[in-house]
Amino acid sequence: MKVARLHGLGDVRLSEEADPVPGPGESLVRVTAVGLCGSDLHWFSEGGIGDAQLADPLVLGHEGAGVVVGGSLDGTLVAIDPADPCGRCELCLAGHRNLCPRVRFAGHGRNDGLLRELIAWPTHLLHPIPDTLSPADAAMLEPLGVALHAHDLAHTRLGQSVLVAGCGPIGLAVVQLARLGGARTVIAVEPLAHRRAAAARLGADLVLDPADGDVVARVLEATGLGVDVAFEAAGNDDAVGLCVEATAPGATVILAGIPGEDSTTFPAGAARRKGLTLKLSRRMKEMYPRTIDLATRGAVDVRSLVTDTFALDDAARAFAVAERREGLKVVVDPSRRG
Repeated sequence: MKVARLHGLGDVRLSEEADPVPGPGESLVRVTAVGLCGSDLHWFSEGGIGDAQLADPLVLGHEGAGVVVGGSLDGTLVAIDPADPCGRCELCLAGHRNLCPRVRFAGHGRNDGLLRELIAWPTHLLHPIPDTLSPADAAMLEPLGVALHAHDLAHTRLGQSVLVAGCGPIGLAVVQLARLGGARTVIAVEPLAHRRAAAARLGADLVLDPADGDVVARVLEATGLGVDVAFEAAGNDDAVGLCVEATAPGATVILAGIPGEDSTTFPAGAARRKGLTLKLSRRMKEMYPRTIDLATRGAVDVRSLVTDTFALDDAARAFAVAERREGLKVVVDPSRRG
């Protein structure tokens, strides 16, 4: 099979490798769509995330879908849950599979991901997808699941005001979930014009450019004391600071972005005086049944978030396009010929 491996900073190479052989409880999947995530870009441009650093050539990609080859699901399009927790530790047994310290996560550390033609993966982590959804739609269920987990952590109530700082695919999914969840006002803050346009199209009431005047003043003008809930989905301290400054006393701030450096800072005085609740969001839990339902019913639009598709032969170019952030979501289709 053909495989795309990251060998060093910005160095993605194609190679031919042996087809994987499914073990007990696994199925073989022919991969048909892989979304490039912001975390993939950290690996690509920085060589890792936090204390997880590139040690050996790694197959990236954890947002994926494919068609099962053989077994009980033969021929079925499935979304691939990239997280394979141990299922036995205290955190797993308490329902926090996303926090499992022994999780095997596709495309992270020493665990090869989905940017290849075939993968053997636990069958119970393969979720059948209705015919109305495309492979790219199915791959987008993973970032939607991340957004849904962040939204769950916020415990947003009907009629509250919500701010989303950073309108990449996850931020845009949060915008839609906030609107779907009954927010009275959804404010999106994003420096890139095409992403601001997408936020407005997908339900944001007010869309702001952080470079255009005093954004905090604009938020306070629209909401009074500030927003009730703020989601940081940009992965930088400016977005975190904005969320702290633009929230009302007693508000909740969800940090969902991954910073380039292994640290995050925020205005501690404002956060303390307001009595803010800050929560950090880690991947997701059992979200696939819910995300499949949301996408199938059209309650959340995942299809329009995909703006570029490349063959596996063009994986290096796909990363370059994703790194420039010219569109929204870049998808690689390993079944497509370049």
